[in-house]
Amino acid sequence: MMIFVPKEADSAETRVPLVPGTVAKLAKKGAEITVEAGMGLACGFADAAYEEAGAKVSGDRAVLLGQADVVLRLGKPPQDEVSKLKKGAVHISYLDPFHEVALVDALVQCGVSAICMEMIPRTTLAQKMDALSSQANLAGYVGVILGAQHLSQVLPMMMTPSGTLKPAHVFVIGVGVAGLQAIATAKRLGARVSAFDTRPVVEEQVQSLGAKFVKIDLGETGQTKDGYAVELTEEQKQKQREAMAKVVAQSDLVITTAQIFGKKAPLIVTEEMVKSMREGSVIVDLAAETGGNVAGSQAGEAVDVDGVTVLGAKNYPGRVRKHASEMYSANLGNLLDHFWDEEGKILKLDLEDEIMDGCLIVHEGAIRSEMILKARENQ
Repeated sequence: MMIFVPKEADSAETRVPLVPGTVAKLAKKGAEITVEAGMGLACGFADAAYEEAGAKVSGDRAVLLGQADVVLRLGKPPQDEVSKLKKGAVHISYLDPFHEVALVDALVQCGVSAICMEMIPRTTLAQKMDALSSQANLAGYVGVILGAQHLSQVLPMMMTPSGTLKPAHVFVIGVGVAGLQAIATAKRLGARVSAFDTRPVVEEQVQSLGAKFVKIDLGETGQTKDGYAVELTEEQKQKQREAMAKVVAQSDLVITTAQIFGKKAPLIVTEEMVKSMREGSVIVDLAAETGGNVAGSQAGEAVDVDGVTVLGAKNYPGRVRKHASEMYSANLGNLLDHFWDEEGKILKLDLEDEIMDGCLIVHEGAIRSEMILKARENQ
């Protein structure tokens, strides 16, 4: 089985899908791996490092796309390259399937099997393959670091000859993987941290990190079987905003992480709430790329609102590209290892397996994900 790893199509992407360490592990299993020349340079990995790990290096991208049994990427493929893939090939990457309708349709039409990294089930067994979690973890860390850089004060309490500096108040909204890392990072930097999530079940996790859990009675809430927050009703959203307004106004740094899988991120921090914050305060919107939790936030931009800086996150994991690449590469490697057929030296698409059933969204000329099909019906 031949695995091909092309360079990322997005020239702004600093992460790479496969690092030499993972190549070496796959090569030992008998996989034939070819990487496009220069694929790892964005992250500091020279072609020679991949060759030493057991891969071939080639600059013939178009030919290799047509020959490969498995194509590994990080970002979604350009649509004009899908037709170059061999029929029956397996393509593995982020795909944004709920929004990239034409791309998914192209994969169907070309007879390519597509594994979507966003659709890896959030189960204990699949944790080591869960790219959304591995990258969100880093995004939570980077969000705090960048927020602290823009803040007009230090995070920790400092007792100096000139007087005592009070610790900054950090408020984290949304306690998923990114939120928990944001809490932990802010606490390590000495801030006073509070957090809120619509799922009361996470209160213990927040407290275990030394933060205060802000309780807001929203009535019946919950989470999906994969651990995602269930979308609130409009009445609940309004109640949440009203209760949260006081905490936001008293905060120096607010970090929002609330996202609903497959849907636009909910608006949580209104324009009025932004303007209620003290001059020099900062809001980091980690959901900016999926619609934004904060009024006026723009992905990749720092917006000034009456002296409050609103940072819209854009590829925050890419700001720590080495570790982000290592983690994503490990996710891919663990996925291939889990479904590796030792006897045939091939990737086995075991449709009876819970993990494969969740992430294999296109197979044998059809969309097989009920979640995606249902979302299309509701569009």
